[in-house]
Amino acid sequence: MKHFLKETDFTLPEVAEVMSLARELKAARGRQASAALAGQTWAMIFSKSSTRTRVSFEVGIHELGGNPLFLNRNDIQLGRGESIEDTARVLSRFVHGLIVRTFDHSDVERLAANGTVPVVNALTDFLHPCQIYTDAFTVAERWSTACGGDLLGSLRGRKIAFLGDTSCNMAYSWALGANLFGMKIALSGPESFRPSKDFEAFLAREGFPGGFTFTTDPREAVRDADVVYTDVWVSMGKEEETKERLRTMAPYQVTASLFAAAKPDAYFLHCLPAHAGEEVTEEVLANPRSVIFDQAENRLHVQKAILTMLARSARR
Repeated sequence: MKHFLKETDFTLPEVAEVMSLARELKAARGRQASAALAGQTWAMIFSKSSTRTRVSFEVGIHELGGNPLFLNRNDIQLGRGESIEDTARVLSRFVHGLIVRTFDHSDVERLAANGTVPVVNALTDFLHPCQIYTDAFTVAERWSTACGGDLLGSLRGRKIAFLGDTSCNMAYSWALGANLFGMKIALSGPESFRPSKDFEAFLAREGFPGGFTFTTDPREAVRDADVVYTDVWVSMGKEEETKERLRTMAPYQVTASLFAAAKPDAYFLHCLPAHAGEEVTEEVLANPRSVIFDQAENRLHVQKAILTMLARSARR
């Protein structure tokens, strides 16, 4: 049985299978039902609010023939002091899988270690692997034609530039994912928001020592980039730092001029919601090479592929 807590929980052949399956599911949607989760109930434990994550998982489970069971943390005993370990043991008796969106990454690790069903990381403060697989799939769709349809192969050697808060979960997840996919990644932000030493040690343990470059110069980061990526500067739980974060990160706003410094055919990605006028300008969001809404839609198809893979592993 497999879990999906971080990008490297799937091997490269399995990543290729996820992407291929996502392409098939996307093409078949509305014409052919998949029964990969037929007769199954998957619980969704959310400690953080969401739009794309909740809707894509609920719809995806339904389209795979399963039943999504949404559980706000405060709806269950977990929010009243029951241990994570006991929650995992109890829910494993009722459901076929757990999808968890929470703060502390150790929560998903403890659920996986103590339960007997697959656990999916739907976002923690450390990593957001479902988003990174989706982002990679979104650009691979566009590049794979030149590679004979090889989605994963189309990513190799490509460069992504991530701008802004490079100590956030999206920057960390992309650093891990880029190395797994064979991509290069340049992180650029204020020195005070560079990746932590703990993250560098984590990346080394995953087999990717020195797996990114960091610069405080955003134009240096985007030079020769195939993808320019940013995320909100004030994530959930950081609201008290809003004023300082907006001031410090202002030089890293993705403007039309900065985007133009990347490759002429580069794509702009953002995991949404976007705050136009803060981390990115409206002009870039509206650029024909901004693929943010395809990116959002693809959460559904890629997550359906991930759930299918996990359900298969649980039956072995």
